[in-house]
Amino acid sequence: MQMHIIKKENRKKNIFINHTLIINEIERSIKFYNWDFILSSLPFGSFLVGGYIRDLILGRLNSVIDVDIVVPKNAIKTGKKIADKFEGKFIILDEGRDVVRIIFEHISIDIASQISPSIDIDLLSRDFSINAIAFSFEEKNLIDPSNGIKDLQLAFLRTNSKQNLLDDPLRILRCIRFVSELDFNVDVNLINFIKTYKNQLSLVASERINYEIQRIIRGKKASQAIKLIKKFKIFDYVQSEKNLIFIDLEKINVEEFNEFEKGKFLPLFFLCQILDEFSLKNLKFSKSEISKIRLLRKWNLLLKIKTIYEFSERERFDLHQELETILPSFILFLPETYYKDWLARWRDKDDKLFHPSNLLKGDVLKKYLKIKDGPILGKVINYLSRELAYNRLDNFDEAIYKGKQWIQQNAPKCD
Repeated sequence: MQMHIIKKENRKKNIFINHTLIINEIERSIKFYNWDFILSSLPFGSFLVGGYIRDLILGRLNSVIDVDIVVPKNAIKTGKKIADKFEGKFIILDEGRDVVRIIFEHISIDIASQISPSIDIDLLSRDFSINAIAFSFEEKNLIDPSNGIKDLQLAFLRTNSKQNLLDDPLRILRCIRFVSELDFNVDVNLINFIKTYKNQLSLVASERINYEIQRIIRGKKASQAIKLIKKFKIFDYVQSEKNLIFIDLEKINVEEFNEFEKGKFLPLFFLCQILDEFSLKNLKFSKSEISKIRLLRKWNLLLKIKTIYEFSERERFDLHQELETILPSFILFLPETYYKDWLARWRDKDDKLFHPSNLLKGDVLKKYLKIKDGPILGKVINYLSRELAYNRLDNFDEAIYKGKQWIQQNAPKCD
């Protein structure tokens, strides 16, 4: 695949900028990704639009393909015809606006009716210039009324008017998502629109906002996007806590993290920076996500009171027990000098402190210590696990002996 190379902030960025190359690549990719079978079922005057063209120009197309097509009219009828003919799953996304989705095994295709007298006007009403590019299936040419290809070349994000944001306020978050995923600069006018109309997000369904946040916190430049969210106070409208800044993101250094750890634990860390528990619930995050954020906040708040050096032995054990599965997310709250050692110990599954475990099961302790289910059993198990974590427990006999000692010293006495 031939590429033209340009520079953005002294970094090489590979994109297509020649119209002929783009057209050739569009036609090649349609066959390569195997969705040319629907073309004969599209009415005259249909256009490929939006993200597919954008990602092709940026060289970002992958095996998960989403296609957006604009037809002159009767999108629902056209979509139903294609779905029936080629056995795709048919979904009406918006009956009033005549928008449908057809899902095949390897591709998802959205079809919408043209809303303006001409495709040029239609494109100018789209969210950003980089998504306002169309390809005519009949004439084999590109329509780019807002110079979106040039903006892709410049890595620049802008909209044609504030109305484009107000038509669907979710576009405020989509702008930030493109910063996260594409590392684009944002036009000053667009920034001013976002500052002015950010509270319009309250009109958007929580599920749609959740989807954008999930994309934002997983982007390659997520830290830049999170800084914008903080700076513009995007989510002040939905949360009770206003000061969630736990750490200066400029100081984050993830060189010690491997790719798996970055992908799994950075998103949780970023989420902790921008949303409180109340807003997480309102925006339909899962109970698991909310529980993890609650634990990260709990231990981060203790770090505000004392340094990690000052944590007691019991606090260190409880920290590792509660945060074992998500510890890399918490490590980023610590001074950078801790990263390497803590990550190395967490990666070592035999490290008894970083992966607390029980030498004996509850049933065994009940039998040999002659105790029943209840608070005492739980406390004995916790005590023995802590002894094991700090290498003060070696074998079965020692565990039974220490368990008996603990019960003698701590169990309630009966007169």
